[in-house]
Order: sequence, then C-alpha cells, then structure tokens
Amino acid sequence: MEILSYDPARFADLPDYPFAENWVTIDLGEGHSGRMHYLDEGPKDAPPVLLFHGEPSWSFLYRKMIPVLVDAGFRCLAPDLIGFGKSDKPDDQGFYTYARHVDWLEQWRAQVVPQPAALFCQDWGGLLGLRMVGNNPDQFACVVASNTFLPTGGTPSPAFLAWREFAKSSPDFMIGDLLQRATFTDRSEAEIAAYDAPFPDERSKAGARAFPQLVPVEDGMAGISDNEAAWEGLAAFDKPFLTLFGADDPVTGGLGETLSSKIAGAKGQSHEILSGCGHFCQEDRPRELAQGVIDTAKAAGFLG
Repeated sequence: MEILSYDPARFADLPDYPFAENWVTIDLGEGHSGRMHYLDEGPKDAPPVLLFHGEPSWSFLYRKMIPVLVDAGFRCLAPDLIGFGKSDKPDDQGFYTYARHVDWLEQWRAQVVPQPAALFCQDWGGLLGLRMVGNNPDQFACVVASNTFLPTGGTPSPAFLAWREFAKSSPDFMIGDLLQRATFTDRSEAEIAAYDAPFPDERSKAGARAFPQLVPVEDGMAGISDNEAAWEGLAAFDKPFLTLFGADDPVTGGLGETLSSKIAGAKGQSHEILSGCGHFCQEDRPRELAQGVIDTAKAAGFLG
C-alpha cells in the first residue's frame, strides 16, 4: 500500500477558498502515518466550532459558511478526512474502516482542539461526529446535524443501495459531477474542478469508493455495536441539538425528524427541512445553516 500526498498544483486558484493550510501527523495504523490537512479560521481564543464533511467532499464544502461563522465570533476548524481533500490518501480500499476513520479524527481533535466545541456535521461527518458526541458528550457544547444519521443496521433504502453499488464499481466515478448531481443549485465549472482536485487518478479515490461500503445499514456489519454504545450517550445529550436537513435529498432527506426524536437536547429546537436544498446543503443553503449554528451556540451559552 502507498500513502498518496496531494499535488498543490491541482488546488491553485480555488474559488472562494483563501484559507491557510494547517497540518498534523496522524498514526494511520499498521506502521503507516499520514498528514491530515485542516482549516483554522478566526481568533484562536474564540469559541471553536468543528465542521465535519462527508463523502466524497472536503473542507472546500465549508467555504461559504466559514466567513459567516467567523464574523459571528467563532473559531472555525474544518479537517479534510484521511483519503479526502489535501489530506494523505492510502490507496488501498481495504485499509479504510469505520473504526479507523473515528480514530484518525479523534487523533486530529486531541492535537488541535481538545477543549469543548460546537459541532456541525453532515453525511459521514455525522457518522463520525455523532459517534464522538455519544462517546464523549462533555466535549461538545451543542450540535447542528444535516443530512446524516448514526445507523445501527436494519434495511437500507433502494436509493442507498444504488449509491453504494455505484461507488463500488462504476468506472465513471467523477467526484465533481457527483457533487453537482447532489445539490439543488448548479455548481460552476471552477467549483466542480475544485471537488475533482483531490482525486487525480483511480488510486486516489480509494477512500471515496470505500466510504459507502462502510455505512452499517445492514445487520451484522462492522460498526453497529460501536454505534449502539454511542447512542446511549447521544440519546441522553441534553445540550441544544438542532437538525437542518435538505428536502431534496432522496437518501437522507427524510431522516431529520427521526434523528431529532431520539435526542434529549433536540426537544423544543427549531428543526427545519430546507426546501431547495440537496444532500450537500452547505452548497445550497450555507447562510441558513451558519445561522442555525450561531443560534444553537447562543442558546447553549457557548457564543456570546
């Protein structure tokens, strides 16, 4: 297996992405290490908010939300998961596991922002972030979740099964086009290119192809027992928990109410299903999402 590093030339002139690079080294396991890239915008002593992306995006997804959140008084931290964005990419699909992704993200947090923080999470950012909330609720001041869930087996939807098979076997696995199809608004050619930038060849897409296969949506899959254990803490999480889901998402759009009904801190919050909003809600409704984070953090007494 080889650990692939990003090509800076592919990330030149990204639209609306003027952010400085930050790096930490992560123990990937089996004797391998890799560099994890992240954004760190806003005053270092400001209340931190963690912005976790999912499949197959990267921190570019948060470029529209970060300025709003920084102006509101946050320190914004947005990592590129291992296998995505500017972070290093093991080129073996079999090396990626749910447990490793959680461990890699927890290593990043321990090095960069170990203090309590607000969380915004979407897609796999929620599968990772919500487990972290369940396992260590005291480390989170509040949560806003969008188009995500913490699955524990069951019966997957036909839409998800189709997506999983496509990601596994389709020769036409173009990441920028996937982002275009999963948003309600149109992406520019430069934005599509920005989502393609981390993936110059097939080897670099190993993590992106692996992620859908790791979602524990069927009984017996790895990760179910860990998620069941995390649900005990997540269900009891009594600090403000808001769901803002995109209505125009055939895979996760209907899960907002299901998620909010299970978590103590979600009671009485102004949950919303956003119209004109696809799976990658950060592209379609960034200001509404950022305002949701601001309002939730203020309700928690975390942001003045």
